[in-house]
Amino acid sequence: MSASEANLLKIAAAVVSDPDGRLLLVRKHNTSFFMQPGGKIDAGETALEALCRELREELGLQVNEDQLIPLGVHSAPAANEPGMALEAHLFSLVIDEPVEAAAEIAEARWVTREEAWQLPLAPLTKEYVVVS
Repeated sequence: MSASEANLLKIAAAVVSDPDGRLLLVRKHNTSFFMQPGGKIDAGETALEALCRELREELGLQVNEDQLIPLGVHSAPAANEPGMALEAHLFSLVIDEPVEAAAEIAEARWVTREEAWQLPLAPLTKEYVVVS
């Protein structure tokens, strides 16, 4: 593994919105940045499998892979791990059901794009999600 690979986190994340167009942002315990739900892709997992697992663990959502629409792979600095970069597989998901913060998630908040700019946002969220 090269030094650059050692500093790279491969993640899958969902740009979750509701039928009104609000975004779901989450904040992990003991951190200040809001971001998309999702997480690291484990060995042997596809990005879709990882994201479905993370959404279930973090928010109690049962999501089928065919509900997730690929938005591409994006790079950004990691918000909570200094010196680390993300390779993020982003997917769009529209839901109309309640979510519940669980596992490492301290807070899950539905916001408009305007409201999102009032929050401390992770670099990936700021660069690729809220702007669109």
